[in-house]
Amino acid sequence: MDVKLEKDERIEDLQCEGLRIIQNKNLYTFTSDSVVLANFVKLKKSEIAVEIGAGSGVISILLTKKQPCKKIFGLEMQTDLFNMATKSVKLNDINNIFMYNDKVQNHKSYIENGSVDVVFSNPPYKREGSAELNENESRAIARHEKNLPLKDLVKSASDMLKFGGRFYVVYDADRCCELIHEMMLCKIEPKRMFFTENGKGKHILVVFEGVKGGKHGVSVLPNLITNDKDGNYIHELQSRR
Repeated sequence: MDVKLEKDERIEDLQCEGLRIIQNKNLYTFTSDSVVLANFVKLKKSEIAVEIGAGSGVISILLTKKQPCKKIFGLEMQTDLFNMATKSVKLNDINNIFMYNDKVQNHKSYIENGSVDVVFSNPPYKREGSAELNENESRAIARHEKNLPLKDLVKSASDMLKFGGRFYVVYDADRCCELIHEMMLCKIEPKRMFFTENGKGKHILVVFEGVKGGKHGVSVLPNLITNDKDGNYIHELQSRR
């Protein structure tokens, strides 16, 4: 399906069953974090899911082929990214993704509490105040937690989830303990986790599956190496489902 591209927008091949995505070089563009999370989220055909901070919509779009479900609602506060995500959904002729242009903190206007089976998010995870001076506003919002503090992210996920619902999140490995703390405060029990590492043995990200109201006990999976020893991204990443 054809869509109208704005200045500096381009269409990229996602290399997954013909899926494509619209990107803009002047805005935040998706990274390997999104691919890692898309390869970890588990969805059932009958389930309803929400993506917090959908960005250009890449994770939700990939999941329509990797793990198809009944519906995915995406929340994205940046209007330019929301518009691109909406066009990418149309471009791929997807009819079960519905995007909302609003802050996650306003989710009650669109999604009833306790009505969702799965929430997933690749949120901003750099601390407020750590932004580089040369970052533009779009990248700063997407990378730094000023507009979406960790506690708001986890609380919103917990509010939307049914009892027994699952929360998937990728976060800064250095903030792993903060993430676990907030999850448990909101009655989301960590159940599966792993770290990603570069080709030099350094932990970069932590990825969690949590269950609302779940029993204690977490399985720690082997580290996922995302880069070779020269720092090049490994395109064929192993699924962790």
